[in-house]
Amino acid sequence: MKNNKKASALISEYFIFVIFIALVIGLTILKPSFITPRNLANILKQASINGILAFGMMFVIISGGFDMSVGSTVAFTGILAALLGKGQVPLILPLLVAMVAGLAVGILNGVGIAIGDLPPFIMTLGTQTAVRGLALLISNGKPITGISEGYRMVAASSILGIPSLAIFLIVVIIISSFVATKTVYGRRVYACGGNVQAARVAGINTTFIKISTFAIAGLLSGLCGFLMTSRVTIGQPTAAESYELDAITACVVGGVSMSGGVGNPWGVIVGTLLITVIANGLDILGVSSHWQKIVKGLIIVLAVLMDVKGKGKKD
Repeated sequence: MKNNKKASALISEYFIFVIFIALVIGLTILKPSFITPRNLANILKQASINGILAFGMMFVIISGGFDMSVGSTVAFTGILAALLGKGQVPLILPLLVAMVAGLAVGILNGVGIAIGDLPPFIMTLGTQTAVRGLALLISNGKPITGISEGYRMVAASSILGIPSLAIFLIVVIIISSFVATKTVYGRRVYACGGNVQAARVAGINTTFIKISTFAIAGLLSGLCGFLMTSRVTIGQPTAAESYELDAITACVVGGVSMSGGVGNPWGVIVGTLLITVIANGLDILGVSSHWQKIVKGLIIVLAVLMDVKGKGKKD
């Protein structure tokens, strides 16, 4: 009986990884060009921004929250970065401004939810609309062009053959994984998501934890705004629409429970790569982008269904 339980636990833990490997093998057989170095580098670039967003979302969901505003925050901070990246100012300035602006949006979300006691969906949906409006207002509804060559090279460059965007993602993965699994703060995030009342009784400042997780999501959204502007070479007020759904999908597919308290960085990495590989593979196979949305929606439903069913069996 114990062996059966162990086997079930192992299958549950590594199921998504097995699916990912099978998908890569299947796409390689169907389209050998999928596995070329050029396409693999492209996959890393595509995965980087969604992956960074997903790690911010991971902290929010594990703590028991939910953030619909990260896509709009990427667009808003991208506009700010583009405006500052036109001249010869040091690149650190648009980067810092984008991240601080994202941090401010995240703190606003956290305060509204933790102190204002607003439901996360309602608060972040309102922020999503307002911040998108800010992006349109600041840019006058038009793309911001003319960013400097140095700024463009942030996303276009590579180090030892690894795209610089992927290096940003790797740094975020390392820091986020350490914070989530090796620090007292990380344990408190899990405790807050598992049972907020018990965490409060145990002396954990749950208000701070909730605000800080939304702040992390906002900060990383600001970083993504800076990187996206560099990648597409313009600040686009309508950019990053539905990116919040991509980040949520990467999390739930990677095993982060929508009810909070469960999830690990390894799963989020695989979830991010799986979503990216599916989109890339469908593109290579010539499948319509409309089908990609259908596939993504089905993946979200199936992942949450598996989470609910798995939790029901444990209970």
